[in-house]
Amino acid sequence: MIVIDRFNANRESGVPNGTTIVIDLGKTLSKVSLWDLDGQMLDRQVRPNAPIEVDGVRRLDAGGTAQWLLETLARYAAHPVRTIVPVGHGAAICALDQGRLAFAPLDYEEELPGDLLDEYRAARDPFSVTGSPALSGGLNLGAQLFWMERIYPQVMARATLVPWAQYWAFFLTGRAVSEVTSLGCHSDLWNPLANDFSPLAKRMGWAEKLKPVVRASDVVGTLTADIATATGLSPDVRVLAGLHDSNAALLAARGFAEIADNEATVLSTGTWFIAMRTPRTAPEPAAHAALLPEARDCLVNVDAHGSPVPSARLMGGREIEALIEIDTRRVDIKPDQPALLAAVPQVLRHNRMILPTLCGGCGPYPKATFTWINRPDDWYERRALACLYAALVADTSLDLIGASERLLVEGRFAEAEVFVRALAALRPDCQVFTANAHNDVSFGALRLIDPGLKPQGDLVRVQPLDADLDTYRRRWLAEVEATNVSNAA
Repeated sequence: MIVIDRFNANRESGVPNGTTIVIDLGKTLSKVSLWDLDGQMLDRQVRPNAPIEVDGVRRLDAGGTAQWLLETLARYAAHPVRTIVPVGHGAAICALDQGRLAFAPLDYEEELPGDLLDEYRAARDPFSVTGSPALSGGLNLGAQLFWMERIYPQVMARATLVPWAQYWAFFLTGRAVSEVTSLGCHSDLWNPLANDFSPLAKRMGWAEKLKPVVRASDVVGTLTADIATATGLSPDVRVLAGLHDSNAALLAARGFAEIADNEATVLSTGTWFIAMRTPRTAPEPAAHAALLPEARDCLVNVDAHGSPVPSARLMGGREIEALIEIDTRRVDIKPDQPALLAAVPQVLRHNRMILPTLCGGCGPYPKATFTWINRPDDWYERRALACLYAALVADTSLDLIGASERLLVEGRFAEAEVFVRALAALRPDCQVFTANAHNDVSFGALRLIDPGLKPQGDLVRVQPLDADLDTYRRRWLAEVEATNVSNAA
């Protein structure tokens, strides 16, 4: 039996003493950070992730990540670590057999065989039930499970299933649980209206394999003896169930008074840009899915409290990196910001544009064909144009979910000034803010332990670009429409 303990900031003993480790295992980067009780980061370690191939299928390198994680946790053995909180991206699921990982989990960018995908699409529940659109590759966890059962039928018949964030809680404690932000993230496995597993998950028997479902703030156990020995950490260190990374960013944003209980949208930026809107007055749960365009990468997420959250996604970070090419400097490097801003007038003067979509099947233009118009040769212009493109696509996604009044951009690209200032110019009726670009996800994880924890520093109000982006946007939208009509003919 799994014994669940819940932190309660109001209980007599108060918030637990000691430091906290947050493990944030994303698609592109794995990050581990050490925090004190006041929400100050003491240390941060980062490792780039790379897929592996097993039996001709691309997988996540769970084994390599595990080894790095143990080595990194050992760095903090001298600290009074009390708690570990796992955070993970929402498109991976693990099968456990006989107390260990049965096989390397699938990489969501691996395409399912065509006939299998058709069979799965016919079996899945409608968008109105789950708030999950039909996504490419293995972005729907149900599609991954459908394929896993074909590859490993005997193992899957007896396996226990855990989402990615909760796999790392299992790795550390030996106890398997699931949690709603991970299940409610375009998985096809959750019904946010009923706050229960989807009909598909029940029909396929997956719901039983995913139980028990706990809250993100629940403590699932303490470190196993093997983990404590390997890391030098105390065996009394407690591990929370943890949560989906974008939901952690949302939880961090709600620590700011400007966001809190107001009409606001958080745009979390990394490999994926995830926009999550919290209306001042929440509509009935059924209205969320009804108001969202399924075919344009909109969905219903579920926050750490189990509430539906209208959301939209685009693969913004991946597209920007593809546009500026791998050997160029990133668009968010601070010393380059003045030159990138200075390049914007030239981009606009020569009507330079990028039309979506580089990552087919994703974003608000999933079937559109990527095109350069008047492609710049200048290095700064090309990177500035990539930021303008990302702002235009993000602006479209924000409109689709009804974002208004306040927008907080967090994550890596909050430091890309052309991007955030273009968004502010495109949305003049919206207050656009940025927060610390590196620690918001981890800080949200800390707020699971102490909900009253306030972010260090203030939000920064973004000044709009001094440029006619209204005219540029109208031209861009006309080109997008004309290109799509031409390609469909």
